[in-house]
Amino acid sequence: MELRVLLLLPLCFPGLQAQTPDAEESGFEGSTLSIQCPYTAETDHHQQKSWWVMRGGRYKLLVETPKPTEHPYITRATNGKVTIQDDARHGAVYITMTNVQAEDSGTYYCAYLSSHGYITLQTISLKVFKELRKWELDSVSVQCPYSTLGYSTETKAWCRGDHNSCNIVARTDYTPTWRDSKDLEARTLIKDYTQRRTVTITMEKLQAQDTGVYWCALYRGSRYTQIKKVKLTVSKSLQAQTPDAEESGFEGSTLSIQCPYTAETDHHQQKSWWVMRGGRYKLLVETPKPTEHPYITRATNGKVTIQDDARHGAVYITMTNVQAEDSGTYYCAYLSSHGYITLQTISLKVFKELRKWELDSVSVQCPYSTLGYSTETKAWCRGDHNSCNIVARTDYTPMWRDSKDLEARTLIKDYTQRRTVTITMEKLQAQDTGVYWCALYRGSRYTQIKKVKLTVSKRTQQHTAEQSGNVSVQCPYSDPHYGAVSKAWCKLGATQACTVLVNTKSSTSGYLRTAQQGRVTIQDDTRQRIVTVTLEKLQTEDSGVYWCALYEQHSLFRMVEVTLNIVGSPVLAEAPLPVTAGTSQSTPSGNTPPPSSPGFSSNVNTFILLSGALSILFILALIGLITLCIRWHKQLKRKGTTQAEDISDKPEDIAQLDITERKESPTDDNKDLKYVTLNFKSQLSPEDPLYCNVEPRQSHRKPEDENVEYAVIALKQLPTNDKG
Repeated sequence: MELRVLLLLPLCFPGLQAQTPDAEESGFEGSTLSIQCPYTAETDHHQQKSWWVMRGGRYKLLVETPKPTEHPYITRATNGKVTIQDDARHGAVYITMTNVQAEDSGTYYCAYLSSHGYITLQTISLKVFKELRKWELDSVSVQCPYSTLGYSTETKAWCRGDHNSCNIVARTDYTPTWRDSKDLEARTLIKDYTQRRTVTITMEKLQAQDTGVYWCALYRGSRYTQIKKVKLTVSKSLQAQTPDAEESGFEGSTLSIQCPYTAETDHHQQKSWWVMRGGRYKLLVETPKPTEHPYITRATNGKVTIQDDARHGAVYITMTNVQAEDSGTYYCAYLSSHGYITLQTISLKVFKELRKWELDSVSVQCPYSTLGYSTETKAWCRGDHNSCNIVARTDYTPMWRDSKDLEARTLIKDYTQRRTVTITMEKLQAQDTGVYWCALYRGSRYTQIKKVKLTVSKRTQQHTAEQSGNVSVQCPYSDPHYGAVSKAWCKLGATQACTVLVNTKSSTSGYLRTAQQGRVTIQDDTRQRIVTVTLEKLQTEDSGVYWCALYEQHSLFRMVEVTLNIVGSPVLAEAPLPVTAGTSQSTPSGNTPPPSSPGFSSNVNTFILLSGALSILFILALIGLITLCIRWHKQLKRKGTTQAEDISDKPEDIAQLDITERKESPTDDNKDLKYVTLNFKSQLSPEDPLYCNVEPRQSHRKPEDENVEYAVIALKQLPTNDKG
């Protein structure tokens, strides 16, 4: 195989091409490389072009254009992260390698397939090294593996600068004695693990001036052979430790944060989103490098997305599905020649939203990371973090455990070995809804550990019953410990105080505990965990709001709130009367069904009422129909002798007439017809005859004036009436 070295690849810098053969270039991990291999006119553009790499002394084909004989119009091919394109118009082959890594370093070949085999167009030596970004006082560790066992006895060095000259920072055959010095040599440790064939370099207490290019090397006499290369960037600590803004939200929500920047901040500079974790800065997401992706200003890492909006001069960060552990201090920053500069510092508080029912219990764990906090007093506060309304403290235990107050129903315990505070709230009530937080209590100062929002909902029921009837209400409870607690049925008054009507406190023992007071019976089934309350012979005044409740030491803890509505029972009337709008029927109370069958009674009454109403409507409809028939018959009889009849042998020759009747009074049905006016609707020709029957007194003109050929005048006897 013939190999010719022509040109080095242009790496990831736009427009930069290395024309010197056997040159060496290097780039950063994660970048995209665009390589151009021109060919001369002697190289037929119909020949296949290919991209090779040398691996372990062998040539490996990475990607090749399709065969022109099979695909004459397809000159592009992709294999994994490598793409090749043959541009015959410009006489060049273009290779793109995306997301290059350190292991991609090696010797590459552009080639074309001729009748003599593959001919090299270019030979490219590629070095890909890591770009490490750290903060001042951070540490960095770099591992440099070497493959040849014979190198185990060689001296290894950690160099600073380009590969042509090695400014030694550390060597395996020399250890500095001044470990307390601030010099880089004193802060750098190098160790050669010969069995693993790996050199490890550790740099501690980094400073901004440590920024630079470093590389591992084999040291042979005065010659250094590069093993691995890295670029280290050390930034000063982000400024503005005091938060500029505060964001808060519930677990599972999405937070949108805006960081504006001024005109002095170049929109081409990279923007980033950081968080402080354990005293260290952690980069969460960063916009792409403008030199590599000039038109891409958006990046996503996990559940965090950053968008640089140069038009509005702002950076937008979106965090989805935030959790309590996401709480902390965050930084918007941009990368300048001096390192990362803070745009905004944001304090983020994410707290849990707990939803419970009344009488449920809730347990909250608040871990604290520092062992020194073990001796501190812990508190459970209610309200915002600016003021702590203490509910419970680890250095104080309330004595009134039988009270219904929140403090008496809250337990706090500090597990110092696990560095966790546990808070338990029992027999929750709707009024316990609010924001709570764990705190370290030091003198008069409180430091928030964890924050939660508690929402307690009450169980409700609604019942409607008839007067003099009965109603039963069932109130379940889930906690088996409540079986031994007395239950009560109380009615809520105007002062919001609930008056106990009956309770199981004095009932007999056993799993069925029953008690009765007047018309109210209560039964507690401790096996099924159901309280049943029955109200008998209901009256209108029994309507209202009731509680099923635990009854302890004269304190009531609501289980279920019941709204009861008592309605009057409808009865039958002996003779149904017509029903009109705005009225209702009433029935004697003597016909009221027995209270033992309220459902059947209601159905019977409804059926009878509907039957009566339908009968009345049918009778009214029948009377109206008969009246209309009589009036219609009289009108036909009266008009039968006065109606004009048109007679013609040819119906199509009849002129259409407009007949208007005039009566003395429009409301008098017995008035006779006085006269009829005939108006011609269509223009008749002189030859058209006119046939007409006319009453004698209507012929006030001569026949010839109307062009009448003949007229038949029929005299009929007009009907007489009382008026003569």
